[in-house]
Amino acid sequence: MSDKDSYITHYTYKDYLNWEGRWELIDGHPIAMSPLPVPRHQEISLNIMIALKASLRESNCKHCKVYPPIDYKISDDIIIQPDVLIVCGKIEKKLLDFAPSLVVEVLSPSTMIKDKNKKFSIYQQEKVKYYLMADLDKEAIEVYRLVNDIYQKINFTTEYTFDLDDGCTINPQLHDIWETD
Repeated sequence: MSDKDSYITHYTYKDYLNWEGRWELIDGHPIAMSPLPVPRHQEISLNIMIALKASLRESNCKHCKVYPPIDYKISDDIIIQPDVLIVCGKIEKKLLDFAPSLVVEVLSPSTMIKDKNKKFSIYQQEKVKYYLMADLDKEAIEVYRLVNDIYQKINFTTEYTFDLDDGCTINPQLHDIWETD
């Protein structure tokens, strides 16, 4: 560790619990999640959630649920809040402490680099089966599937069957998520 590094505070989950507002903690470094996302970001996130929830309902996957941002604690110094996630299994704590089956990040100029790099690596390392990045500017979704512990990009248009968990597959209709009222 260099002298410069010794002056940088390394925060943990215990510190995180005392902070006001929305934060993520990545490798002990706090990242403010404010200001809140712009309305278009929120609307697209909601549209994705609705499509995923409808698909889960159609597939009769009762042990998988769609969530808006919740705390996903990976370690004592990594707590993140995906924009949308599908969790297969019961969350028994006030936070998620095991890998979700699917994560969606809606890219914005302020989060794009973090979402495409650091979070990509974190989700891959944690073995999140699917990682979707919804690009607001391009109105496109990149889909990555974990294959042999490495994310592989899927040739995704708007039709794809996601194999979430034991016998739970969904085919969400994502073609109209970009339409806003």
